[in-house]
Amino acid sequence: MSGSDTAPFLSQADDTDDGPVPGTPGLPGSLGNSKSEDPEVPDREGLQRITGLSPGRSALIVAVLCYINLLNYMDRFTVAGVLPDIEQFFEIGDSSSGLIQTVFISSYMVLAPVFGYLGDRYNRKYLMCGGIAFWSLVTLGSSFIPRERFWLLLLTRGLVGVGEASYSTIAPTLIADLFVADQRSRMLSVFYFAIPVGSGLGYIAGSKVKDVAGDWHWALRVTPGLGVVAVLLLFLVVREPPRGAVERHSDSPPLNPTSWWADLRALARNPSFILSSLGFTAVAFVTGSLALWAPAFLLRSRVVLGETPPCLPGDSCSSSDSLIFGLITCLTGVLGVGLGVEISRRLRRSNPRADPLVCAAGLLGSAPFLFLSLACARGSIVATYIFIFIGETLLSMNWAIVADILLYVVIPTRRSTAEAFQIVLSHLLGDAGSPYLIGLISDRLRRSWPPSFLSEFRALQFSLMLCAFVGALGGAAFLGTAIFIEGDRRRAQLHVQGLLHEAGLTDDRIVVPQRGRSTRVPVSSVLI
Repeated sequence: MSGSDTAPFLSQADDTDDGPVPGTPGLPGSLGNSKSEDPEVPDREGLQRITGLSPGRSALIVAVLCYINLLNYMDRFTVAGVLPDIEQFFEIGDSSSGLIQTVFISSYMVLAPVFGYLGDRYNRKYLMCGGIAFWSLVTLGSSFIPRERFWLLLLTRGLVGVGEASYSTIAPTLIADLFVADQRSRMLSVFYFAIPVGSGLGYIAGSKVKDVAGDWHWALRVTPGLGVVAVLLLFLVVREPPRGAVERHSDSPPLNPTSWWADLRALARNPSFILSSLGFTAVAFVTGSLALWAPAFLLRSRVVLGETPPCLPGDSCSSSDSLIFGLITCLTGVLGVGLGVEISRRLRRSNPRADPLVCAAGLLGSAPFLFLSLACARGSIVATYIFIFIGETLLSMNWAIVADILLYVVIPTRRSTAEAFQIVLSHLLGDAGSPYLIGLISDRLRRSWPPSFLSEFRALQFSLMLCAFVGALGGAAFLGTAIFIEGDRRRAQLHVQGLLHEAGLTDDRIVVPQRGRSTRVPVSSVLI
């Protein structure tokens, strides 16, 4: 059966490059003339024939991938939920605290291209199994580090990036090979619900497990056990679908992988991919900064307002703000992702540029609310929470849409590499450095003021205001994406259908029938 797991370990599934049988019912028809509509979408029977998987099995695979994505982000932000306790335990300042997240993201960023290359060429299921098993072991080990070995905590958090890189670059491409069109958008929205929900659960689990156990170390021992369950589910449930088959014509040849350098050159010449990745970089910068520093900022705000005692050496820090911020992150994530996908789906009927425009609106709209949440923190914590809720909701509108943009402007044999490149760019300029940068600015400001709890609050408040400015820049990048999105999407469709061939990546011409013969014409003439 197509999509079986009989392929050798870590090898591409035998049927990955096998095209569907010509004449299979329910498959896309001929492209027709250059001004035709998008290719016909396969029905359920057609998808089942192509992938070899029933609709129920495909949905179950997405559910497993969603669970693991939730677990990844839950583990990532468990540390942020107990950050004040980590600072007290290791006796470190804001800049060193920011390094915890920076080291993890840097490792994740460096390893993403490696797994992107492997994911485009070998069995994706086994790559994910190995990476998640390694991540679970390292996470468990990080909970036993003594207080005089802070450098070892940084090392283990860096190694956690191995597991996350193996999963994040590959999982969306599996969904892309199981579904098309609106079905794919809906499944991606379900998959990306796990990011804000998992992040929120990380704060909640970190703070509550610490309270119950009386020791923050136990917060890091929750996700490794769940990781073992994830590996078992991957091994038993997930099956490798053929790459790109759901988007091909029944009579078009299968796509073969090109060299890694050819993939990078093609991606660099794809303006929609580059600009949307820059926009997503701004999202990563803002979310990375807020993820680590928002609970600590809210705690300092309450201290200044006299609503909670300060966190002194030897004392257990208040975890109420981590719990509340975690709940807000869960709610705004579900609301924002669902709202973004639904608005985009409705607008696509009248505007083919709807996806990048919705992303731009989300980022540009979130910037002033995030700024107001910081400005109001000294006067009213309630107002701060309200503005954070609105700002995070608008910010979360981007997650699923950005992933969908990547999948339809990049051909199937380059998608894992494109995911990896986007991860590198968004983390290199985004959340790899933003937590450390915010902490560094905060420390520098505190040194210029007399020591006090008010100085600690103001320093972190002013440094976090950088996020609003970066968010506005990201909105501008998505507006730029809207200029190129139609042409790049059409070009990817023609390539998948065998009508566009790359000749040194410089000859964008397609083969069309003309006067009884095949003639190569510029793709621009088809995009009119």
